[in-house]
Amino acid sequence: MLAERERRRRTRHRRIRKRLRSMPERPRLCVHRSLKNLCIQVIDDFQSKTLFSISTLNKELKDKLDYGGNKAAASKLGNLAAEKLKQKGITKVVFDRGGYSYHGRIKAVAEGLRKGGIVF
Repeated sequence: MLAERERRRRTRHRRIRKRLRSMPERPRLCVHRSLKNLCIQVIDDFQSKTLFSISTLNKELKDKLDYGGNKAAASKLGNLAAEKLKQKGITKVVFDRGGYSYHGRIKAVAEGLRKGGIVF
Protein backbone atom coordinates (compact mmCIF):
# COMPACT_ATOMS: atom_id res chain seq x y z
CA MET A 1 0.00 0.00 0.00
CA LEU A 2 1.29 3.42 -0.92
CA ALA A 3 2.02 6.00 1.71
CA GLU A 4 -0.71 8.60 2.07
CA ARG A 5 1.58 11.37 0.83
CA GLU A 6 2.44 9.51 -2.39
CA ARG A 7 -1.23 8.66 -2.99
CA ARG A 8 -2.18 12.34 -2.72
CA ARG A 9 0.66 13.31 -5.11
CA ARG A 10 -0.56 10.78 -7.69
CA THR A 11 -4.09 12.15 -7.36
CA ARG A 12 -2.78 15.68 -8.00
CA HIS A 13 -0.75 14.41 -10.96
CA ARG A 14 -3.84 12.83 -12.55
CA ARG A 15 -5.76 16.08 -12.04
CA ILE A 16 -2.94 18.10 -13.64
CA ARG A 17 -2.69 15.69 -16.57
CA LYS A 18 -6.36 16.23 -17.41
CA ARG A 19 -5.60 19.88 -18.13
CA LEU A 20 -2.20 19.45 -19.80
CA ARG A 21 -2.31 19.26 -23.56
CA SER A 22 0.84 18.21 -25.34
CA MET A 23 1.11 18.52 -29.10
CA PRO A 24 3.45 16.69 -31.48
CA GLU A 25 5.49 19.90 -31.80
CA ARG A 26 5.37 20.46 -27.99
CA PRO A 27 6.02 17.19 -26.15
CA ARG A 28 5.41 16.83 -22.41
CA LEU A 29 8.40 17.21 -20.09
CA CYS A 30 7.71 15.24 -16.91
CA VAL A 31 9.76 15.62 -13.73
CA HIS A 32 10.04 12.91 -11.08
CA ARG A 33 11.54 13.61 -7.69
CA SER A 34 12.84 11.13 -5.14
CA LEU A 35 14.75 11.75 -1.94
CA LYS A 36 18.16 11.16 -3.53
CA ASN A 37 17.68 11.86 -7.25
CA LEU A 38 15.70 13.65 -9.96
CA CYS A 39 14.59 12.38 -13.34
CA ILE A 40 13.32 14.18 -16.46
CA GLN A 41 11.46 12.52 -19.33
CA VAL A 42 10.23 14.09 -22.55
CA ILE A 43 7.22 12.15 -23.76
CA ASP A 44 5.27 12.26 -27.03
CA ASP A 45 1.75 11.45 -25.87
CA PHE A 46 0.40 10.90 -29.38
CA GLN A 47 2.84 8.09 -30.18
CA SER A 48 3.15 7.01 -26.51
CA LYS A 49 6.95 7.14 -26.74
CA THR A 50 9.66 8.57 -24.55
CA LEU A 51 11.77 10.87 -26.72
CA PHE A 52 14.42 11.70 -24.13
CA SER A 53 15.25 10.90 -20.54
CA ILE A 54 17.96 12.00 -18.15
CA SER A 55 18.51 11.80 -14.40
CA THR A 56 21.05 12.81 -11.81
CA LEU A 57 22.39 9.26 -12.10
CA ASN A 58 23.62 10.04 -15.63
CA LYS A 59 27.39 9.49 -16.01
CA GLU A 60 28.06 13.03 -17.25
CA LEU A 61 26.25 14.57 -14.32
CA LYS A 62 27.05 12.13 -11.52
CA ASP A 63 30.77 12.95 -11.63
CA LYS A 64 30.05 16.68 -11.19
CA LEU A 65 27.64 16.25 -8.26
CA ASP A 66 28.24 15.42 -4.64
CA TYR A 67 24.58 14.62 -4.07
CA GLY A 68 21.77 14.22 -6.60
CA GLY A 69 18.86 15.31 -4.45
CA ASN A 70 19.42 19.03 -3.87
CA LYS A 71 18.67 22.27 -5.71
CA ALA A 72 22.21 22.58 -7.13
CA ALA A 73 21.86 19.15 -8.73
CA ALA A 74 18.41 20.07 -10.02
CA SER A 75 19.73 23.21 -11.68
CA LYS A 76 22.61 21.36 -13.34
CA LEU A 77 20.19 18.66 -14.49
CA GLY A 78 17.99 21.31 -16.10
CA ASN A 79 20.95 22.90 -17.89
CA LEU A 80 22.27 19.58 -19.21
CA ALA A 81 18.78 18.50 -20.29
CA ALA A 82 18.33 21.78 -22.18
CA GLU A 83 21.58 21.21 -24.10
CA LYS A 84 20.61 17.64 -25.01
CA LEU A 85 17.08 18.66 -26.02
CA LYS A 86 18.42 21.37 -28.32
CA GLN A 87 20.68 18.78 -29.97
CA LYS A 88 17.58 16.66 -30.62
CA GLY A 89 15.76 19.68 -32.08
CA ILE A 90 13.27 20.13 -29.22
CA THR A 91 12.97 23.74 -28.07
CA LYS A 92 9.35 23.94 -26.87
CA VAL A 93 7.78 21.64 -24.29
CA VAL A 94 4.81 21.45 -21.94
CA PHE A 95 6.09 21.32 -18.34
CA ASP A 96 4.50 18.61 -16.18
CA ARG A 97 5.53 19.04 -12.55
CA GLY A 98 4.26 15.58 -11.68
CA GLY A 99 2.00 16.59 -8.81
CA TYR A 100 4.87 18.17 -6.90
CA SER A 101 4.72 21.76 -5.69
CA TYR A 102 6.44 24.27 -7.94
CA HIS A 103 9.19 25.27 -5.53
CA GLY A 104 12.58 23.99 -4.44
CA ARG A 105 14.05 21.33 -6.71
CA ILE A 106 11.18 21.36 -9.24
CA LYS A 107 11.55 25.12 -9.65
CA ALA A 108 15.35 24.76 -9.98
CA VAL A 109 14.91 22.23 -12.80
CA ALA A 110 12.48 24.56 -14.59
CA GLU A 111 14.80 27.57 -14.24
CA GLY A 112 17.76 25.52 -15.50
CA LEU A 113 15.75 24.48 -18.56
CA ARG A 114 14.70 28.08 -19.22
CA LYS A 115 18.31 29.31 -18.91
CA GLY A 116 19.25 26.67 -21.46
CA GLY A 117 16.72 28.05 -23.92
CA ILE A 118 13.78 25.66 -23.57
CA VAL A 119 10.41 27.42 -23.82
CA PHE A 120 7.37 26.44 -21.76
